[in-house]
Amino acid sequence: MLTGGPPAATWQSAPLSPILNGMYILENPVMQRELLVNLRMGRGFILLMVYQCLLGVVVYLAWPQDTRLDLEANSDDAKKTRNLVDMFFLGQFVVASMMAPSFAAGSITGEKERKTYEMLLASPLRPPAIVLGKLVASLAHLAVLVFSSLPIVMLCLPLGGVHPSELAAAYLGLMLSVVTFGMISVACSAYFQRTSASLVVSYLLILIPALLGVLYWKLLADYGSLRLFLLVPVAAVSIALCVGLFVNTSVLLLHPPDVGSEGKEVVDLEQESQQAVGLVIQRDQFPDKLFAPPKRDDLMDDDANPVYDKEIRSEIFSQGTLMLRLVIQVSMVLAIPFMAICLYIYPQLAAWYICYVVVFNMLVGPVFSAGSVTSERERETLDLLLTTTISPFQILWGKLVAGLRVSSVLTLFLVWPVLLACVMVSLYWANLLAVLAYLSIVLITCVTTAMVALFCSVMAKKSSIAMMSSYLVIIIMFCAPLAIGFFATTFYHDHPVTQAVKELSFTSPFSAARSIPLDVGALSPEAASQAAANPKSWMLYLCYLVFSVLLNFGLLVTMMWLFRTRWRVAGLGN
Repeated sequence: MLTGGPPAATWQSAPLSPILNGMYILENPVMQRELLVNLRMGRGFILLMVYQCLLGVVVYLAWPQDTRLDLEANSDDAKKTRNLVDMFFLGQFVVASMMAPSFAAGSITGEKERKTYEMLLASPLRPPAIVLGKLVASLAHLAVLVFSSLPIVMLCLPLGGVHPSELAAAYLGLMLSVVTFGMISVACSAYFQRTSASLVVSYLLILIPALLGVLYWKLLADYGSLRLFLLVPVAAVSIALCVGLFVNTSVLLLHPPDVGSEGKEVVDLEQESQQAVGLVIQRDQFPDKLFAPPKRDDLMDDDANPVYDKEIRSEIFSQGTLMLRLVIQVSMVLAIPFMAICLYIYPQLAAWYICYVVVFNMLVGPVFSAGSVTSERERETLDLLLTTTISPFQILWGKLVAGLRVSSVLTLFLVWPVLLACVMVSLYWANLLAVLAYLSIVLITCVTTAMVALFCSVMAKKSSIAMMSSYLVIIIMFCAPLAIGFFATTFYHDHPVTQAVKELSFTSPFSAARSIPLDVGALSPEAASQAAANPKSWMLYLCYLVFSVLLNFGLLVTMMWLFRTRWRVAGLGN
């Protein structure tokens, strides 16, 4: 069997100077090739320009308008500066958490999908050099975005309230987070066969560290020295995790289990079920067959949709049901604390659990639909599909329902605790209409994420571009209104435009879920007074329903028109 270099003991005990001066850094062809491809793309410069312009607009709008400023540590102006800097780093941290897997999760699975994986392992490159090259190249553009914000953040230092040491520590923590999330994604990319599986698992593994990082930075905002002190053990854990994943991934490439037969591992489903740890999926039983039906062993009915049947029964998960088991188990484990706190201990916070379910669908939903049409283009079978007697509506319906079926079933695994809470907590009996509204938000979000991903797949030429475009559109539509509202509330609290900005957040399911009123009469006086301080209404929820229905209908009609006009089909194989 061909391997990627000398035995493990050789490269693990290699001296430091060859590592720095040899094929690891300066002469690493993998790193050089990936850097040239990634950093010279036109969309990279456009993204950098948009990112810088956005940061500049934020600083300009948040800059104090007073002619005289109070630069004392506890003054209002100093607090506004700290809020601005904290918002900067929280925003960059969330962006880095979302973008790191999109850059790194396909670093090695891309080689497997292009059928160049075995040639890479047969090259003279050592496995650590391959892993290091893929990691650095995939995160280089993200690092450029992070460091490009430093001059703009430095403009806030003269306003007071922020010490340069806090700024340096914040950037150090931000870069450690980027490297850690990137290393997790590269490790998933080496383990899985497909970018979709690697991306979903990467997002799920990164979700909890990202949430903990946001809470850590936000809750300790008034304790700067403690926040800097706790950064040391956090950095130590991050470095240890990166080193462990780096060594494990290098060993995996040294002794790859998935070479031969064009880099595809033959999976014995019966043996996999016997050796599986935790959840075991039975593809021929309910409810498992809803999202992972068995292969067809009989003929289709005459009125069946062949596109849907092919999509739902195709082996899109590569390594058996491993990816599905990981998604279900990890998502359920992560949901336990949210479930206990938001549904049972403090039921007035039920909307926050719905927000967690929406976040899960945001991460999982586009994966199963973003490659529906682009995969046909990449296999050069879209021309043949359009020349069949299958109508454009049947093609789109089959593609959409197949991806929506998997993502919605995985999402609904997190919804059953809401139904269980209706039986165990008396508060929900008086708020059944609100519970139904919560469920409708989850279902509509499932349809919207799948529809947006399918539309991006129709418009794009490659699956990777379609997937990144899907995430970008969904984040802008769901999260941008919340960020704008938070900014307006923080820096323009008394301005009349602030209320109008809050009302324009009807595109976000998070705003819709939090706007649904709950009858908290049975709660404690403190909880009731807190709920009364934040009045809610059904109007934002109804606006979200109308917007989502119109959006999904418009996207479906547009895709049908594009298919009838043979949009971007001819000549794509050249």
